[in-house]
Amino acid sequence: MSKRDELITKYAADIKDKIGQTPDMDLLTKVTIGCGPSIYNADASTVSGSDQSELDTVKNNFLIKKLGLADGPKLDEAIDTVLEKYGKSNRNKYRAVVYYLLTKHFGKEAIYN
Repeated sequence: MSKRDELITKYAADIKDKIGQTPDMDLLTKVTIGCGPSIYNADASTVSGSDQSELDTVKNNFLIKKLGLADGPKLDEAIDTVLEKYGKSNRNKYRAVVYYLLTKHFGKEAIYN
């Protein structure tokens, strides 16, 4: 099993255990691949829910550039909703899982097809 496959398995377990959803493995795999090498870096692989610059990065680089959404308060609300669902007290919020949840939230799965 490759390192990436191990990470995808870990992310799927997070979605199942912490959010109580059965992950769409095909979409989770594509989102993880889309994250590129950041998934292998301890700092870059997670999202800090309390760091505003980190949340701005998620909004600008993922929601606006990748998913093609228009900037507005709905994006911040979606990020808050996803982080709340993932668990504010959960220290390790994996970037791939946050991106996966945001993709599902906005119904933008087709971007990864």
